[in-house]
Amino acid sequence: MSYNATKNPAGRRIATLLDAGSFVEIGGAVTARSTDFNLRATDTPSDGVITGYGVIDGNLVYVYSQDATVLKGSVGEMHAKKIVNVYDMAMKMGAPVIGLVDCAGLRLQEATDALEAFGSLYQKQALASGVIPQITAIFGTCGGGLAIIPGLTDFTFMESENGKLFVNSPNALDGNEKSKCDTASAKYQSETAGLVDVVGTEEEILSQIRSLVCMIPANNEDDLSYAGCDDDLNRACGTIANAAEDTGIALAEISDDRVFFETKKNYGKEMATGLIRLNGMTVGAIANRSKIYDVEGNAKELGTVLTVDGCKKATDFINFCDAFGIPVLTLTSVTGYEATKAAEKDMAKSVAKMTYAFANATVPKVNVVVGKAYGSAYVAMNSKSVGADMVYAWPQAEIGMMDATMAAKIMYAESDAQTMKEKAAEYRQLQSSPISAARRGYVDAIIEPADTRKYVIGAFEMLFTKREDRPNKKHGTV
Repeated sequence: MSYNATKNPAGRRIATLLDAGSFVEIGGAVTARSTDFNLRATDTPSDGVITGYGVIDGNLVYVYSQDATVLKGSVGEMHAKKIVNVYDMAMKMGAPVIGLVDCAGLRLQEATDALEAFGSLYQKQALASGVIPQITAIFGTCGGGLAIIPGLTDFTFMESENGKLFVNSPNALDGNEKSKCDTASAKYQSETAGLVDVVGTEEEILSQIRSLVCMIPANNEDDLSYAGCDDDLNRACGTIANAAEDTGIALAEISDDRVFFETKKNYGKEMATGLIRLNGMTVGAIANRSKIYDVEGNAKELGTVLTVDGCKKATDFINFCDAFGIPVLTLTSVTGYEATKAAEKDMAKSVAKMTYAFANATVPKVNVVVGKAYGSAYVAMNSKSVGADMVYAWPQAEIGMMDATMAAKIMYAESDAQTMKEKAAEYRQLQSSPISAARRGYVDAIIEPADTRKYVIGAFEMLFTKREDRPNKKHGTV
């Protein structure tokens, strides 16, 4: 490495991210080619970006790290070409690309040369999508056209204090200024925009990226994401029934050694998404979450309905899992749709996209109904009818059109209270119980909550060689 890793932030981040001594720099002698506006008189070592390859826990990765000490990390022609070269090599070798971003934007002195080279980076990202994992970490400014880069990647990390992510700066928005709403902040981008998966300090982010790389496949063909499993495959999850509402806890309970890498944790909290391991195999997990507990044990109510943000979050995650051959597990507990004027604008399309993502995914899919599962909201959540390979239900689950009492009120609107009560009980037994769904083949087995880990591991082992024929088409349009 041509930079002193202890003094230069760009070099230090690479040294911290990769296994010690593994980084090999590519293009260290490259400098700016343009001479306009006295650019020749400015020293541009490596043209403001360190590029190369190394390993994370033995896994090959390609890295670029922007250097804000060189023209504020601005993207010039050679800067962009160096990153494009990293993508070319990563695609040939089938390895992830990790971008460490700290950039003032496009270099004005290089104008169309910079634009043309930068546009080729968009193209490489598009071509690489679904072929190799792409990870972006934002440590400084990532504005304007640079903000599209994390939008094209699979996972985005952001430093909580100094990271800034925006297309238009907060002060450029009509009626807004930074003091009113800092739309460039990590808080806004992770909680409201939903573009950022993980927020933390520089050290936390680099550590989390290392963990993520060890859990995901290197590419869409060669899956090296398996790990040894020392956890008991038949381990009883004795307390999991208590986590039917906060399913983030339930997913951790099921996973090997209780590892759960949660994605977009601060966005659409009523839908938990992330990666777990089952018998050493990485599995993508998606779960409805009606309550979330903080570290002090205080609960926040989230509701039992599908939301626009939750559906968008699930859709993106399902598509990632399907592209890279990662099996999908769902924990379902949903009673309907969010009913607000703001939500109604996007609700139908958002649920449609999630339903399409589940139905379109050809990876092994397992669903566990852990609570109330009503109406078409349940159907959309990886039900048997939209393609789940195996569906389990806990004994206390309810699967049906709607709540039994509400159904009785509709069907027997003119009846007295006693009749209404009797009909509700009858409806609950005949139409809403998991046994009723199992008798019709909509549920494959009713399992005790404590046995969930054992059953889902068995299901994914059985489904390991799954093959599925689909209609011949270029791609869907949903």
